[in-house]
Amino acid sequence: MSNAPTDREHWTRVAKEWTAWARSPGHDAFWAYQQSLSNFIGRGQGEVLEVGCGEGRVSRLLKRLEYRVTVSDPVTELVKTAKEADSAHAYTVADAAGLPFKDSMFDLIVAYNVLMDVDDVPVTLKEIRRVLRPSGQLIISIVHPFADRGMFADTEPDSPFVLPGNYFGRQRFEGTEDRNGLQMHFAGWSQPLEAYVSALEDAGLAITSLREPLPDLADGQDFLTPWTRIPLFLWLKARSL
Repeated sequence: MSNAPTDREHWTRVAKEWTAWARSPGHDAFWAYQQSLSNFIGRGQGEVLEVGCGEGRVSRLLKRLEYRVTVSDPVTELVKTAKEADSAHAYTVADAAGLPFKDSMFDLIVAYNVLMDVDDVPVTLKEIRRVLRPSGQLIISIVHPFADRGMFADTEPDSPFVLPGNYFGRQRFEGTEDRNGLQMHFAGWSQPLEAYVSALEDAGLAITSLREPLPDLADGQDFLTPWTRIPLFLWLKARSL
């Protein structure tokens, strides 16, 4: 673990690769879930922060939902790429564990597939809670902990899902995906559901809603067919205790 690159270092190294992957149709799973995510978030007009904005796809969705959007990401190149795409109203280069915002500043905070990519989830959630208004809401997406630890035995549609290792404990993961001429190097942390829930509790946040969304297989997303049997993502809404 001590020799592993930090999450900032990894995403700095793959920033261009990620932008190409995330913006190319049929590559990233986000596009098969975006309508369900839009419905889960809902329209609003408050101040929203997206933590870990990447190239800006979720922040652009938030703008379409009529929020005033501020984004942060520790990778300068990704914030620059998001800004070039007019993804938000305000942009900040910042680590999720040290947000440069005043207390109780945001009505809504979105952390889409970012908690798997931070060094310290409990510290990050406490910082998110600090800048969230008392009446505000946090929306989280993570790769489902079951999906993180398991795998399909083969590529057949009815392939069994197996858990080859230990579900418990925090583990580093690294992997490469190749699809339609593009390659993406992923890395981050896998941990059980209890670890996320405990971190939310310690931050003074209570889960108010939970979804295990199904993918929309239109527009060349057939590679996600197995995830109509096992949830790929877990979505949570949380509020202050």
